[in-house]
Amino acid sequence: MFILYSLILGLIIGLILGGRPLALGELRIRWAPLIVVGFATQIVLFSDAVAARVGDLGPALYVGSTLMVGIAVLRNISIPGIPLVLLGAASNMVAILANGGFMPTAPGAATALGKSAPVIYSNSAFVARPAFEPLTDLFALPSWVPFANVFSIGDVLIGIGVVVLIATTMRRSPRRSARVVRADRQPAG
Repeated sequence: MFILYSLILGLIIGLILGGRPLALGELRIRWAPLIVVGFATQIVLFSDAVAARVGDLGPALYVGSTLMVGIAVLRNISIPGIPLVLLGAASNMVAILANGGFMPTAPGAATALGKSAPVIYSNSAFVARPAFEPLTDLFALPSWVPFANVFSIGDVLIGIGVVVLIATTMRRSPRRSARVVRADRQPAG
């Protein structure tokens, strides 16, 4: 849910800077279906009904779906904010791959939110000594924040990238081609 707050913050900053929300409709994301399929796979994978049955396939499905999204993000590297999203996603992927397909969660961060070790498949895991520990879920949003969860430095980079993407896209001028009236088509006066 960390990204949800980035979306909201990006919209607020975009509006403060005089941006137009409708400009977001002009954003062209290459390979967008790959992003949708990757995220949809994760939504299904982390639903209780599937997570309880996925077993040893969970980490591979999680990594595969994350790579699908990552490939599409890489394809859009020229969009402002996307390089930060890619850097954050890469840092998360390093931690996930180095820890067997799970994102280690600091017990202190989880306990701050009243969470315990998952009993069914989850992308998070409590690991005594995780590899690349600085890249893991070390932080927690305050428990009073709706949808509070743990997060990593990679999630922060992704969030900042999303804010930059939204705010800069909102500030783009409308496409000139739709607004230009050719001189030879104007009525004679």
